[in-house]
Amino acid sequence: MAQKTTTDLQRQVGQMLIMGFDGLEVSARLRTMLSSLQPGGVILFRRNIEDPGQTYNLVLGCRKAIATPAFLCVDLEGGTVDRFRDLVAPAPSVQEVTGTRNRRLFRKHGQLLGRECRAFGFNTDFAPVLDLGLEPSRKVLTMRTASANPKEVVIYARELLKGLKDAGILGCGKHFPGLGEAGLDTHQSLPQIKKPWKRLWEEDLYPYRTLVHELPFVMVAHVAYPGIAGNGTPASISKRWITDILRRKIGYKGLVTADDLEMGGVQAAASIEDAAVRTVRAGSDIFLVCHNEELVWRCYEAVLKSAEKDRRFAELVKTAAKRIVAVKKRSKELSVRPPRRPDQKTLDQLRRAVWEFGEEVRLDAEAARASTQV
Repeated sequence: MAQKTTTDLQRQVGQMLIMGFDGLEVSARLRTMLSSLQPGGVILFRRNIEDPGQTYNLVLGCRKAIATPAFLCVDLEGGTVDRFRDLVAPAPSVQEVTGTRNRRLFRKHGQLLGRECRAFGFNTDFAPVLDLGLEPSRKVLTMRTASANPKEVVIYARELLKGLKDAGILGCGKHFPGLGEAGLDTHQSLPQIKKPWKRLWEEDLYPYRTLVHELPFVMVAHVAYPGIAGNGTPASISKRWITDILRRKIGYKGLVTADDLEMGGVQAAASIEDAAVRTVRAGSDIFLVCHNEELVWRCYEAVLKSAEKDRRFAELVKTAAKRIVAVKKRSKELSVRPPRRPDQKTLDQLRRAVWEFGEEVRLDAEAARASTQV
């Protein structure tokens, strides 16, 4: 019985982990790691992506090494965050698309990004960005934001999510509770934002409140709001933000994931092992460890050991794993068979679709600007 309990915990902790790795193929080392950890998902970056066939084979290899349906993830927004620009063609940025003021193109943007994801075997895109396009974060977020107006952010995000769903891809709202006022890059530093609760609720949190039933995932950022949480704790490891505000006050029932725990924003406040345990205690279902394979193991083991020692913590792990498995069972995006390896005809069609969409966005944006000048 004790052995069964340990095995159950290992499986449950594995479900909570979405991991990154180095390399362009499923090496013997990576296959062993995936088979041992049985993570809930994997995420690929530009360092893992070289050409279409290799990318497809890598995603398929990861899928085969994990016994249960997995979240096969990528960050694909268009513009500066476009992992497939060299595989297919550069897709327009969020800001370029929203500049058209054309909802049909917002949805088409999601459909196009989703088609690209699906062609290479992915089922999850960590998009859309729900951060407000405000002056303090302009140098950091650049063209990744839809608007400074939260209502306009919702209009774009809702259509993008529909487009992703049309293509069989799960989306994710990020970066809760909002990086619009953050002048620092959370990859390196922990932004400390002083903004009154009333304005935060009406502005930065508006997209999450409005799209609460439409977001499969919410990604929590490494950002601190000392006036809200009462200290400088990053939201990604804060029970006040995740459980009290996102879950209870906003009423979000989907999957909550902490942003990459290797980022400087969270490591400014905690060791990576401590961050993994604390984000689970705070209410996260999933934690990302995106680069260093040793750190992947260390986070997994830290959460597992805490669950073995602490019955209440083990219950949090069990609840999160149960929620993850339930989402996977009801998500058609994870149940479909992988597509065929993309042939030259498929790639040519994708490239043409991206190019034609870019031209459509450019022309519509020009028309929109002209109409405001009349």
